Amino acid sequence: MKIEPIETSRLLLRGFTKEDALWAYSIWNDPEMGEYLPDEAKEGIDPEYIKELEVLGEDEECCYLIPVLKDSKQRIGTCSFMISEDKRIYDIAYCVHKDFWCQGYATEMAQGMIEYARVQGAEKVTIWVSKENVPSKRVAVKCGGRIITESTYQKRGTNITMEDYLYEILL
Repeated sequence: MKIEPIETSRLLLRGFTKEDALWAYSIWNDPEMGEYLPDEAKEGIDPEYIKELEVLGEDEECCYLIPVLKDSKQRIGTCSFMISEDKRIYDIAYCVHKDFWCQGYATEMAQGMIEYARVQGAEKVTIWVSKENVPSKRVAVKCGGRIITESTYQKRGTNITMEDYLYEILL
């Protein structure tokens, strides 16, 4: 799904390109940065997986974005959203590269996507957050989220059971 870039005070959330695949892979497959993500971290570079990532910008169901600093265009993470069929609910996700942790970027990314959803006429935004991911829970609360349910799932490729909260932000 393609959209015009979302602008925040310090960032542009631009569309995912083929050239972003290795960048996303480096974040999502890092044991520390990907700890709370649904996929297991892979060792080394998996060329087949990279090929799958290269086409994320063409995905029709999910809008994959790369947040970049406005001034330097340096990438700082990844983010995405999926829209319900009736277009009333946007489910957002965000991940910041560890070089940029604790600088407010996750909150800024989330707020940018929430404002985009509001302008598009959405009624609410949801965010799934691991129960153990304290920084991401703080982001959801800062953005006005409240827990509406909880869930568990098995992290793909592992025997690890993850516990999540679903936060809801009414627009």
